[in-house]
Amino acid sequence: MPKTANKFELRPMETDEWNEVAELIHESTNSWYVANGKNPIFNGPPSDALLFCEVYEALDPGCCILAVCREYGKIAGSCFYHPRTTHVSLGIMNVHSDFFGKGIASSLLSWITSFAEEKKLPVRLISSAQNLDSFSLYTKKGFVPFLSFQDLFIQVPANGLSLVEIPDSESIREAVAEDIADMVELELELVGIERAKDFSHFIKNSEGIWKTLISRDRDEKLLGFLCSVNHPASRMIGPGVARSENITTALLAAQLDFFRGFSPVFLLPTNAAEAVKTVYSWGARNCEIHFAQCLGKKPTTRGVIMPTFMPETA
Repeated sequence: MPKTANKFELRPMETDEWNEVAELIHESTNSWYVANGKNPIFNGPPSDALLFCEVYEALDPGCCILAVCREYGKIAGSCFYHPRTTHVSLGIMNVHSDFFGKGIASSLLSWITSFAEEKKLPVRLISSAQNLDSFSLYTKKGFVPFLSFQDLFIQVPANGLSLVEIPDSESIREAVAEDIADMVELELELVGIERAKDFSHFIKNSEGIWKTLISRDRDEKLLGFLCSVNHPASRMIGPGVARSENITTALLAAQLDFFRGFSPVFLLPTNAAEAVKTVYSWGARNCEIHFAQCLGKKPTTRGVIMPTFMPETA
């Protein structure tokens, strides 16, 4: 694995460093958004960002690389990653504002891509179209955008929203462990990735923050699924895939009902014109644009894909 130059050491995160990494995620993310004229992403205390360490370590123990300043012993940067049988997903990456411009993000990314190359797996990620520094970082490493997404949010009233009428031919319900095999098969068919362990974690829901819904037709064929997380550090709908835009909006409507009194974020493909039109009619508003990018074999996608940042998917 490549080493950082001189002043920084790359090494795995230790459990007793979770609080410092959470503070880094909180500070770094908010600093970028505020510096670019936007509202902070995290409105609560830095401890809220412990969610990332807790969830990612539960899913993929030991899969966070730190860049540590040798002189001060301070964590200058961090990057989570999620190895799967079909790919490596690049997780949340942060560099402390005190260490901007030191090549830390590039060093962390090189570590992840070298890891994936050893495994002979492609690397996939979701990057902000508005953060040109990170977009350039990835494209300079050879990542190629293959899908674009509108980030949308909607304020759900405390008494909920009456959004769509789900057709009689489709049934939406909460997923159970017995649904995982079909969920894996559907995502492989539509997106070409496999994440059984993620689905198992969502459905088990030991933290009490996940909701996983599926849609089946009258013959019990799986038409789509959609997950969500509801936590002060992340109120987001996704990941999910569906065979059509109608199924997507039906699943999305059902998920929104679990966010009464909150304003969740979700991503829709920019080419899902009817789904985007529908959520606009519900009161959804745009807040950002993201690209799905891949280093390695370019994926072929079908249906409607809704990625997320908890955990990161592409």
